[in-house]
Amino acid sequence: MSDPEQARGRATPWPSGGRRAAAWRWPASWIRFAESTQAALKEWALADVAPGRLVPWLPVAFGAGIALYFAAEREPATWAAAGLTLTCVVAAVLLRRRAVAFPLALAFTAVAAGFAVATLRSATIAHPVLAVPATAKISGWVEVREERERSDRIVVRAYRVAAGRLSETPERVRVAVRKGTAPPVGAFVEMQARLSPPLAPLRPGGYDFARDLYFQKIGASGFVLGQIKTVDPPAPPTLRLRYAAAVDAMRGGIDKRIRAVVPGDEGSIASALITGKRDAISKELNEAMYISSLAHVLSISGYHMALVAGVVFFIVRAGFALLPTFASRYPIKKFAAMTALAVAAFYLVLSGAEVATQRSFIMLSIVLVAVMLDRTALTLRTLAMAALAVLLITPEAVVHPSFQMSFAATLALVAVYAGGVSMVRPDAEDPLHVRMALWGGREIAALILASLVAGLATTPYAAYHFHRAAPYGVLANLLAMPIVSIWVMPMGLLGVLTLPFGFDAFFWRLMGQGIGWMDTVALWVASLPGAVGRISAFGIGPLLLGTAGLLLVCLLRTPLRWSGGVAVILATLWALATPPPDVFIASDGRAVAARGSDGRLALIKIGSDSFAIREWLASNADARMPGDISLNGGTKCDALGCVARLKDGSFIALALSPEAFGDDCRRAAVVVTPGNGPTSCAAMTSDRQSRLRTGAVTLRQAGDGFAVTPTRPPGYDRPWARAIPSTGNAEGAVPGARPAQRDATPRAEDLEPGD
Repeated sequence: MSDPEQARGRATPWPSGGRRAAAWRWPASWIRFAESTQAALKEWALADVAPGRLVPWLPVAFGAGIALYFAAEREPATWAAAGLTLTCVVAAVLLRRRAVAFPLALAFTAVAAGFAVATLRSATIAHPVLAVPATAKISGWVEVREERERSDRIVVRAYRVAAGRLSETPERVRVAVRKGTAPPVGAFVEMQARLSPPLAPLRPGGYDFARDLYFQKIGASGFVLGQIKTVDPPAPPTLRLRYAAAVDAMRGGIDKRIRAVVPGDEGSIASALITGKRDAISKELNEAMYISSLAHVLSISGYHMALVAGVVFFIVRAGFALLPTFASRYPIKKFAAMTALAVAAFYLVLSGAEVATQRSFIMLSIVLVAVMLDRTALTLRTLAMAALAVLLITPEAVVHPSFQMSFAATLALVAVYAGGVSMVRPDAEDPLHVRMALWGGREIAALILASLVAGLATTPYAAYHFHRAAPYGVLANLLAMPIVSIWVMPMGLLGVLTLPFGFDAFFWRLMGQGIGWMDTVALWVASLPGAVGRISAFGIGPLLLGTAGLLLVCLLRTPLRWSGGVAVILATLWALATPPPDVFIASDGRAVAARGSDGRLALIKIGSDSFAIREWLASNADARMPGDISLNGGTKCDALGCVARLKDGSFIALALSPEAFGDDCRRAAVVVTPGNGPTSCAAMTSDRQSRLRTGAVTLRQAGDGFAVTPTRPPGYDRPWARAIPSTGNAEGAVPGARPAQRDATPRAEDLEPGD
């Protein structure tokens, strides 16, 4: 055994006469790069979880818990949510000395707390919700009065509801009335109204109006039949109702005064900025404001609150500064903050104290209190505390677009501010003309940056909820917002202050002139080519991923933040890759939209309700309106029903009579009927009984059948959408997609007009 390998008792793996190859190793430069990368990632991660850095993530976790509540298919038990929160709190206390376990336990506790708060909120406001349409005689107190462009709307707290076959009657109803006939807030009225259950989503993934009304404690909506009678109440109104009546009377008086001085849309917008009554603006201008990204001016939010408080703060502090003795002895900055807070509170009451305005006031209050306590006012911690306060009071806000967009914009702006982004500042030694030029350039650059940052941050939410983007939003805001900030709102503030003395008309007219400029900008921008950026609907997944990316970019301080940019890019690609539905079916079965071979939707419907159709077209990035004649392309109707061709050559039928089922079930791929369907049908069917459980439905062709997406999945049962038990529908009823049992390709004469 002279061979060394054999001497060691091992057989050589190398061929006889071969040469053993050297073991492959990673290049030294690669190893050094991997080690340095690992060290850098560890350093960045430790910096981003350093003491104090995780505080802004608490409201994120709290909001995630609320979102989980709304994602549940059945109402959670209050005791279970509370018990989970208590368990998490105990675990966090026990792990408080663990460097890694404690932050994780705290995050789980925040999620559980958010889930529990939302569950408790739903339980405390529980109220009956109308299940089926009914005509009822209603008597009660008017709590809310809204003026709209074509009609008015009131919310009535019911004292008595008389309607047959109703097991439960709603406590509050919202009804539309003829223009100019709405009684004042606080009046006790008697009326007959046609009531309907709160509107469910118009398509799967659409906005849930019923959920929104449930948290407003409104159990039904409808319209008044005949006249409204104002009668003596059976009991004195409550203190809260008397307060609401006094506030509404004050708002109504200011509204009438403004419109008397400034007629038209300028007066309507002026009133909207002061009193919050924004429903009288013309449809054309309102649409232009949305297209140009100036619609945020119409809704009193953080911008308006900050502007009013900022003007008051500046005036009060400047006035005190003119008194050197007083200014040197007392904290005039804190006095100015207190005054600004008081004025902001009055503005909250005057504007109607809507939910979005309440959120803005809460955030502004935290900022002004920070000034009084000598703390930095504008920080991520301040924003985190404001978000947490809002979610504690109104947890349902987390699914509302106004909350999502306002906090996304504010978060992005605060992150830019906290990141040390600054503009060129003029030097005191520069010539006057140089300082003026630098000052103007700096302000313009700051406005452009703010518009761009806020616009980018809110784009995912505008795309998800409204299916649109504003390509010229920066241009519109650059042209209009300086006038709104330095002219419109200050004139409105002076108008309110001088109103009791009778000198307000001058300021209202000046305010109207500034609003006229804003209207001109909005209409001009809306007329530009490509001004309407239409975006097809996508699911909640891309929105959540985009939100995570925004949070990473804004809340992290190290280069790890750019991982959020990767998440945003992936979310964008995911949203763009979402396949559109091929068929939309309304919840009442009276409207159907089908995608033809040209990729466009064709419409078959009965009745004149176009609300759902508008939503379908918008979600399909389709610029057409419900009355567009091209929507009837490829469809045919007769006395028994209608048919429309699908992209694969098959067709969908809307059966209006039982006599149509025989032919439609034999030759159509899908049969839709507003009533009850046949007991057996070769085609997939969608009838009244199936849609009572599922709501509106979309279909997407997949192979030989259809992928069915209901608005409410099977087993869904929430307080605003109670489950309806199954009654044994036909085997092929939606949902239960299955391939057609025969060739559904129509003959040529099937779609010929006049057949």
